[in-house]
Amino acid sequence: MSTLARRASALDRSEQSSTGTGWWRDRLDHAAVHVVLLVGVVVVAGPLAWMISTSLKAPADVFSFPPKWIPNPIVWSNYPSALTTLPFGTYFENTLTITLLAMVGQLFSAALVAFSFARLRWSGRDALFVVVLATLMLPQHVTLVPQYILFSQLRLVDTFLPLILPAYFGGGAFFIFLLRQFFMTIPLELDDAARIDGCGDFGIFWRIILPQAGPALAATAIFSFQWHWNDFLGPLIYLTSKTNFTLALGLRLFQSEMGTEWHLVMAASVVVMLPIVVVFFVAQKYFFQGVVFTGIKG
Repeated sequence: MSTLARRASALDRSEQSSTGTGWWRDRLDHAAVHVVLLVGVVVVAGPLAWMISTSLKAPADVFSFPPKWIPNPIVWSNYPSALTTLPFGTYFENTLTITLLAMVGQLFSAALVAFSFARLRWSGRDALFVVVLATLMLPQHVTLVPQYILFSQLRLVDTFLPLILPAYFGGGAFFIFLLRQFFMTIPLELDDAARIDGCGDFGIFWRIILPQAGPALAATAIFSFQWHWNDFLGPLIYLTSKTNFTLALGLRLFQSEMGTEWHLVMAASVVVMLPIVVVFFVAQKYFFQGVVFTGIKG
């Protein structure tokens, strides 16, 4: 065999060896990724599965060992028993009213402020935007006392307004940042073309920007809905009458009254959580689009 043939044979064996090693390395990487994802699913979905399972168990089976993930028998009556102990219908109506009104306010006001930061040119714009972002590092409890004093002086305590009105004044730094990033991906030439046609700044915002910002607005709406639906601290501070309670306060009141009746507590918790899950799965496509697109351009 000639020297050239031996070199070619050695090169082929080296390539086959490297190809085989690379194939095994890829397989191991994929296996490691799947293991990590599986662990994450167990950590996240495990408590949820336990909550649903417990909500359908008889009291004697709640803490049985080994635990029964599939109840036998399935006690569907836990749900009507839990929901009729307290006026959860009233709590649901109160929570829905606060959540929807606050969500609309945050969408509109945050979008308007984000439009100003992203599309308009004015002195001190970038510096003020940095100040707005800096408020993200400010704990909510810092403004809690002065805000309570303000609403107390306005005699709005024990009404829904302290939980709704702040959403109409800027919408929050996080939502402003989220929408601003998306607005900056829209070509500025559209604004110039609209101005040539006689459209003003608000007309550009309403007719040009908002119709194209569906994914970002959907992501903002989901975040806002989730925050206000699950809010516990705000209603705890401002609402004192039981007829004004939200689901978060009602669930806490229910737990304090039922004590160790965990099957009923879990049944009420599943019902309180259900709207969040439904909203997320219905709008998840727009949610992921909004989160991805906001990172395209800084």
